[in-house]
Amino acid sequence: MEGNAVLFDLLERLSSLTRVWFRLHPLLAELQLVQFSALLYLARCNRYSDTPLAVTDYLGLTKGTVSQSLKALEAKGLLVKRPDQQDRRSVHLELTAPARELLGAVLPPDFLAAATARMGPAAGDLEALLGDLLRNVQRSVDVPSFGLCRTCRFHRTVDGLPFCGLTEEPLAAGDEALICREHQEPA
Repeated sequence: MEGNAVLFDLLERLSSLTRVWFRLHPLLAELQLVQFSALLYLARCNRYSDTPLAVTDYLGLTKGTVSQSLKALEAKGLLVKRPDQQDRRSVHLELTAPARELLGAVLPPDFLAAATARMGPAAGDLEALLGDLLRNVQRSVDVPSFGLCRTCRFHRTVDGLPFCGLTEEPLAAGDEALICREHQEPA
């Protein structure tokens, strides 16, 4: 089998095992995969990226699918919608304490933590290589990177705190470790 086919098969098998883990985990029994994926995204994104449109873009799904999933998460008490302070037509999605507790209880998946521990230092190398692969794929198909704030060409540090050069706004401490829909690779 050609190298790219082997890589594809490996990535597909890992994705399949992750979906099986998701389906079988007792704490996740009442969530659909798209709902869990939305929670994962919202737990990692910044204030510029916590909107229904950003969730739609990140997941690559239709607005209708995402809208129904967000409504279900809201009904389950796992997220709340908050109006934007500047633009009342926009809403921000905020995870509730039960949602954060749920994610804390199931992540990282036990099978992944155990496997990477057995790999030792090679696990760090694999993580770096997969990050490079992801960036190369994103560049080749011209999709938003949703990268970490600290790796963005707009990221600055002003008076020891993170600052967004795109919005010209200070960021909260810790925001540099969150993903952003406006992320752009450094030149």
